[in-house]
Amino acid sequence: MTQHQLPLTRAFLPASIEVAPKQVLESKDLPGLFPKDTKVYLTDVGVDSVKDFIKAVKRISDFGYAPVPHIPARRIRSRDELETRIRTYAEEAGVTDTLVIGGGLDRPAGPFSSTMEILESGLFDRYGIRDIGVAGHPEGSPDFSAATAEEALRLKRDFGERTGAHIRIVTQFGFDAEEFINWSLAIKEAGIGLPIHLGVAGPAKITTLIKYAALCGVGNSVAFLKKRALALTALATTHSPESVVGPIERHWRETLDSPVRQIHVFPFGGLVKSAAWLTERGSWPSEGSRFGRELERHHG
Repeated sequence: MTQHQLPLTRAFLPASIEVAPKQVLESKDLPGLFPKDTKVYLTDVGVDSVKDFIKAVKRISDFGYAPVPHIPARRIRSRDELETRIRTYAEEAGVTDTLVIGGGLDRPAGPFSSTMEILESGLFDRYGIRDIGVAGHPEGSPDFSAATAEEALRLKRDFGERTGAHIRIVTQFGFDAEEFINWSLAIKEAGIGLPIHLGVAGPAKITTLIKYAALCGVGNSVAFLKKRALALTALATTHSPESVVGPIERHWRETLDSPVRQIHVFPFGGLVKSAAWLTERGSWPSEGSRFGRELERHHG
């Protein structure tokens, strides 16, 4: 059974999580915090040196997790830099999975202006990286139209079919479960047929989420959150991800051919809070994780 053929009889959607390289290098919480082999995405927004980023990828692997480094096309300064990253990830950290994104710059820092140019480099195949995530935008993007986004996903699907790479869509986070479900079904109905990992925010204060939503350019999410936080007292409350994950999970259980396969968690309220929530709700197995042991003691 491959990662894209997860048993739909499971009670809870499995989950991956995203961390910043600085957290990996400085946090004392990470060892044993997640279950073994958890997919841990390392975000690249251009603030970490390549050296530190590579060090963080290696450390995630040393902790027993599965590192999934971002590769931001427009931030890569040369083909040599791209090959150095991919070769080091694969040979020194055992990376077999990555997320290729546009990178967010108006002007490319080097020769790559799109994720397709990174995919077509041939370097993933050369170094044995066969699982590749690409970005999805359920709320759209100010940088391109919905039709352009759909065509880009078709090209990536075709790349996977042509090369044997396992391509999946990993989305930006949002808070409107119905919108996310409808978007995932529309992608499927368009004939794209790629598995989808929907982005969700972990437990965090409403004010924190509004800040990150604004920074990440998820405009609809900012409006959605502000509607919920109209009462002054609501601004100090903690957002429960279940309001988003619950409906998505019900859809996943009830729709046998749903393209949704997993949730991808952005831990804006902290790694510890998100890890506790994922273990308590059942998305992560209790065996082998710090919170699993705590739950066993509590219920034992």
